Amino acid sequence: MNGLEPGQLALLKAALEQRLADLARHNGAEVLSGPRDLAVQEVETSPADKATVRLLNDLALEAAGHHVAQLRTLRQALARIDEGSYGACEECGNPIGFSRLQARPEARLCIACQTRAEKR
Repeated sequence: MNGLEPGQLALLKAALEQRLADLARHNGAEVLSGPRDLAVQEVETSPADKATVRLLNDLALEAAGHHVAQLRTLRQALARIDEGSYGACEECGNPIGFSRLQARPEARLCIACQTRAEKR
């Protein structure tokens, strides 16, 4: 069991849904779907300008990938709530503390396991 009270779980679910809605609202121009949707179009200019354009496009594509990853993470957390596994550490199975989940409602690991994972 996840050790969360129904009120705590409802609060965390609402926070996840709000963050998901906020991210989905910004899903327009920021998320690029491919090379023809580049943030900056490359034109015939100097090599330095071409490098700048490539850098800007690479940064825009990276930001789009991060956006998609955040959406996926939030959806996975909501799915864990629905299946009843939310709030349990995926590594050790112990409950993830409510204070950690308030700070990071999408957290999949308890503090101890997260610390170990970051040290690896």
